Amino acid sequence: MRVDGSSQRVPADIDIPVRRARNAVYAVFVSAGFIYASWASRIPQVRAELRVGPGVLGLILLCGAVGSAFGTSLSGLIIGRLGERRTVVSMAWTVAAGVIVVGAGCRLGPEGIPEVAAGLWFFGFGNGAWDVAMNVQGAAVERELGRAILPKFHAGWSIGTVAGAGAGAVMVALHVPVTVHLIAAALIIAVAVPVAARRFLPSARTADHADTDHPEPLTARRRALAAWTDPRTLLIGLFVLCMAFTEGTGNDWLSLGVIDGYHTPAVLGTLTFALFLAAMTAGRWFGPGLIDRYGRVRMLRACSATALAGLLMIVFGRVLPVALAGAIVMGLGTSLGFPVGLSAAADDPRFAAPRVSTAASIGYLAFLAGPPAIGFLADQVGVLRSITVAGILIAASLVLARFTAPLARPGAGDPAGQAGPAPPG
Repeated sequence: MRVDGSSQRVPADIDIPVRRARNAVYAVFVSAGFIYASWASRIPQVRAELRVGPGVLGLILLCGAVGSAFGTSLSGLIIGRLGERRTVVSMAWTVAAGVIVVGAGCRLGPEGIPEVAAGLWFFGFGNGAWDVAMNVQGAAVERELGRAILPKFHAGWSIGTVAGAGAGAVMVALHVPVTVHLIAAALIIAVAVPVAARRFLPSARTADHADTDHPEPLTARRRALAAWTDPRTLLIGLFVLCMAFTEGTGNDWLSLGVIDGYHTPAVLGTLTFALFLAAMTAGRWFGPGLIDRYGRVRMLRACSATALAGLLMIVFGRVLPVALAGAIVMGLGTSLGFPVGLSAAADDPRFAAPRVSTAASIGYLAFLAGPPAIGFLADQVGVLRSITVAGILIAASLVLARFTAPLARPGAGDPAGQAGPAPPG
């Protein structure tokens, strides 16, 4: 026997499918990180195969970002029709197909640019919807366990990126062609993800007896539109945007900022970035225990303050050791914002898919707008100084964190079926 969040006794055998679902979600997150890093690790070789400059390469990469924006925005509708398991499987196959098209296009040289761009669009679309669906399922597992775990799933994604990047480095060292590498990686996830997803919990779409025994497309559309008018969801989306902008700043500009600002060799800039990623992964792995102990809002505020302190250490530290320490502090502070924000959006299982889709869509705007915004500012004041703009958004996240307070579960005494706010934290 175990006790869940509603203080009711639950048979212990229910824990078996929950544990299996937990492991399945880990596997799906790791797979998503693996295929993303497998592609990203070969971008230099793709550029060489296509024989394009940075400007054209940027436009090609933008196709993936646009596809991701579409996939994320439409994910609520897709999940409403298919459920999380079938969405993850179908989108994993879409990602695999996109990666295969990218690999095939590389063989054509400059003539393959349209194929690579199209493949990246499908890669981005599938990745965007896949990301939301696995987060919705992760939130369902989190509710069943009665404790925070979604950040650990995101740590699994980071572990997958390390594996994918490591495999990519080996492929480059062995002179394995880009096409062969990408097709092999695509086939791996096309097989692994469906096998893992078989262990998912039943989706909220099938658990909601009010309207899901005979789901109607109109219901899914109404819920998706309603999520865009729910004030709490929109405010959580803004919080996710602030933290995503901070995370993206670290991913895209941290190493270059340290190299230019501290006049250090490239290897030390890469080391700074590696410390940031390692700290963020560690924060996601160990952070859930602190959330369970101190509460969601309090921990997110602490993380925002920590991220701001780390950013200031990097920009104004004057000496490299302080900047290296700042990268660790910033990574720890950034770690929980994105996954816990999505967990907050999924508090009510009946509306988890459209609300997570909405919050993620708002958050992903940071990944679209962040790099060019900081790049433009860097032309004026330098890369290191330009990343201080992230500090403004971190400060905003301190205020917005309060809207992630857990919702009370709807009970029998709630005739309207509306989940009301629980005490903050």
